Amino acid sequence: MVTKRYKVYHSESFNQVLDKFDNQFKGRVDKIEDQLVENPYAGDPLNVKWFREKRMDKYRVYYLIYEDLNSVFMVAISEKKDQQKVINTIRLLFDFFKEEIEKLVDENDSI
Repeated sequence: MVTKRYKVYHSESFNQVLDKFDNQFKGRVDKIEDQLVENPYAGDPLNVKWFREKRMDKYRVYYLIYEDLNSVFMVAISEKKDQQKVINTIRLLFDFFKEEIEKLVDENDSI
């Protein structure tokens, strides 16, 4: 049986935050991405199946799963203490993230 593979994308804001971390942390994020390609539902759900987080020590990496686009969109990183604020912000920006991922998928498909 062939399993469906997902493409992993980053939002611009995710990349801006990720750039502030050291290479070891970035390497761990790469490993999470590798895992999400095979199993986008790894990690803990945040009230809905398609909004999840992965824990890395005191940090949380947040991502959205778009089955219709075969894509995972990494959207935020926070410390545990900022977790609820970041989750609430992501919820407010769902529509924005949907538009952003659709553009990224279209650009990638046209390459």
